[in-house]
Amino acid sequence: MKKIWTTYIEASLIIKISIALVLGVAAGFLFGEDAAVISPLGDLLIRLLKFLIIPLILFTIIVGINQSKITNLARMGGKVFLYYLTTSAIAIVIALGVASLFNPGKGLSLDPSESVEVPENPAISEVLLNIVPENIVSAFGDFNLLGIIFTALVFGVAIAVLRGQEKTREAGDLLYRVADGLNEATFKVMGWVLQYLPIGIFAIIAKTVGSQGLDTLTSLGSMVLVFYLAIFAQLLIYVLILKVFGIKLGNFLKHARTPILTAFVTQSSSGTLPLTLNAAERLKLNQGLYGFSLPLGATINMDGAAIRVGVSVVFAANVMSTSFSFTNMIEIVIVGTLATIGTAGVPGAGIIMIATVFSQAGLPIEVVALLTSIDALVGMGATGTNVAGDLVGTTVISKTEDKRETHVQRPAPNY
Repeated sequence: MKKIWTTYIEASLIIKISIALVLGVAAGFLFGEDAAVISPLGDLLIRLLKFLIIPLILFTIIVGINQSKITNLARMGGKVFLYYLTTSAIAIVIALGVASLFNPGKGLSLDPSESVEVPENPAISEVLLNIVPENIVSAFGDFNLLGIIFTALVFGVAIAVLRGQEKTREAGDLLYRVADGLNEATFKVMGWVLQYLPIGIFAIIAKTVGSQGLDTLTSLGSMVLVFYLAIFAQLLIYVLILKVFGIKLGNFLKHARTPILTAFVTQSSSGTLPLTLNAAERLKLNQGLYGFSLPLGATINMDGAAIRVGVSVVFAANVMSTSFSFTNMIEIVIVGTLATIGTAGVPGAGIIMIATVFSQAGLPIEVVALLTSIDALVGMGATGTNVAGDLVGTTVISKTEDKRETHVQRPAPNY
């Protein structure tokens, strides 16, 4: 038994995950809905990952801020927002273009008895106000990611100011060392969670495949196929971006594949955040950058979600035999995607997003009922793409910062 355990511990993580995926799919098809009996193992994985999110965000941001100048942080923040806006725009165009080309949903009709209960979507003003929490306890207790990021940024800057003043330097250095130590401890715990990762993934994929089955793929196969064609096109854009900036694709995939696959299985950008941050550390990216860019990306950067919305709009229009101009569809998707900031990153948020878009477009909400049957299948691809986009952007921006520091700070040769 000890030998088996040692072999398992020492085996490559990606091999263990790959085996878990294959076994999970097999178990799902073999046992069908009965595979849900092992779902608690998957729930445990989600809990373990969420358990690490708050300390990872808090300490990573604080430590990262104290490793670079505040002006650098502001500059990197500008690059992050520019990247997120650009890739989201590209995702919208790809989704609408591919969906308009293949016309998913054509020939399908809406069953008038279909209905779906959609959770209420918070207003944009409410989301913006939530960035500044009423108190620290509520930010952490309510799992308000934007509020947690804001709290970490404020205290990170405060500690940096303390360290920069003669009078308070000792206190600032002490606080920084404590945060740095807790950050290292959190990543140590992450290493333990990684050993359980394949077991949780096996349980989640078995339950998902068992509940979805082949019937869903047969009835709405065109929608799923077109969606994944658009996802593939977006991934090619990421590859192109990495190539343009001279980043080795093999090395990137070596470290990024674990969080991307986990996001694909769990359908949770925020739940996968600990693994995404761990991948950034292994890629040796700028800690001052990824400490805020990845948590922020898990909340607002939704390339995969934008593709999902774009394809869904065309699908619904075809089912209802309604036509929209390309410009109208872009406007609809942008409004819907913006309306989901603060609610995305968790399983099921896609339904809120689609319902919001359909309301804007004047499409019947009953069409959402059709899409709920493939929610898991589509949500997987969307979430995996979201995480891939976050990591690609952070990697590229980190490289531009490394080049800048080398250019600015490189000492003159001493002959």
